Amino acid sequence: MLKIGCHLSTTKGFTNMGKEALEIGANTFQFFTRNPRGGKAKAIEEKDIQGLIKIINENNFAKILAHAPYTLNGCSADENTRRFAIEMMADDLKRMEYLPNNLYNFHPGSHVKQGVDVGISYIVDMLNEVLMPNQTTKVLLETMAGKGTEVGRNFEEIAEIINRVELKNHMGVCLDTCHIYDAGYDIVNDLDKVLEEFDKIIGLDRLYAIHLNDSKNPFKSHKDRHEKIGAGFIGIDAVKNIINHPKLKHLPFFLETPNELDGYAKEIDLLKSIYEE
Repeated sequence: MLKIGCHLSTTKGFTNMGKEALEIGANTFQFFTRNPRGGKAKAIEEKDIQGLIKIINENNFAKILAHAPYTLNGCSADENTRRFAIEMMADDLKRMEYLPNNLYNFHPGSHVKQGVDVGISYIVDMLNEVLMPNQTTKVLLETMAGKGTEVGRNFEEIAEIINRVELKNHMGVCLDTCHIYDAGYDIVNDLDKVLEEFDKIIGLDRLYAIHLNDSKNPFKSHKDRHEKIGAGFIGIDAVKNIINHPKLKHLPFFLETPNELDGYAKEIDLLKSIYEE
């Protein structure tokens, strides 16, 4: 069974996100833990959470994916921004325990001309401070497109972070198809080679989720502009290969394409039609 979902808004609450997922044919979804451009998080309503857990259990959902806000930059040159990121992630991970045994994804951040080595050190320091020995949430580093001073533009940078984290059993990776294509990994013409490289450098056992997006820009553009499935430079044939690849097809796929709910429903139907059981 294809594990497929999209990004849903938390505005109406967790139970309604579960209902919306069912309405569009999804069996998982992604959501922001708080305002994606800010830092404020809504108060947890346990009844609302329990309503979602009921939907998840009754409908055999795959693991859901929480996404940290874009303002979280643990490798900023500004000390206050780094402290803000630590406090935000620590709070997110505590809140995630209301939805145990799920996934939490974040962008490694931008080192802002300090250099990638300094950036990685700051990210590792943050993770070593916030990860809890008894947490049930898997924390995922997202692969990035390499625009500006982003950290995580290649598999080596992601691996370096994980290798230096003390509680690395809580760490994993979310692979974004638009990002790695824009970063220079040719998932269109040589998906097997890309996965072999990922396995050699990071380990496929660290891969827990995939952001399934087409790209508005050509290969190795380092632009990070998502496109609807089949409408970009990655194309429907490559997407079909990705969702059916024996090393990937068991994973949950999360759409972050430029769509409203009806557009996501159509993409989910399309992906189901080309998925090979």
